Amino acid sequence: MSTPSRADVRRANQSWEALMTTHATMTQRFAGEGMWSEVSMREYDVLYTLAKADEPLRLSELQSGVLLSQPALSRMVDRLVTRGLISRAEDPTDGRAVRISLTEAGTTIQREVGRAHAKSVTREVGGSLTDDELLELERLCRKMIA
Repeated sequence: MSTPSRADVRRANQSWEALMTTHATMTQRFAGEGMWSEVSMREYDVLYTLAKADEPLRLSELQSGVLLSQPALSRMVDRLVTRGLISRAEDPTDGRAVRISLTEAGTTIQREVGRAHAKSVTREVGGSLTDDELLELERLCRKMIA
């Protein structure tokens, strides 16, 4: 593999910076909206990740889908269990592990917040890009994580 040129390095880093700036800007816009009264954006991220799963998740599986360190996620899981939004159960295949899932209350809040957040995403992202650009953005993002 050849060494990237200075122009390649600059282009890659400018693209990365644009992506991160876009993420930060959108996150700030979303954070200022009224849908976060019952759960924070980070709590919603945990509920959403659990809602997407086909089965209860181990903490390590949950962590791979959220932007939290393991200690921060453990504390958040404790708080969400205390609030009745998620539950823990023994892992039937490993007695040392637990599985985490949404409760009915957690599912309800996730859906309510999710509907409002989806409208915001549609407004901000869909309002800025054409359908073809949205498809291209999705394709590029999936390519980078593959």
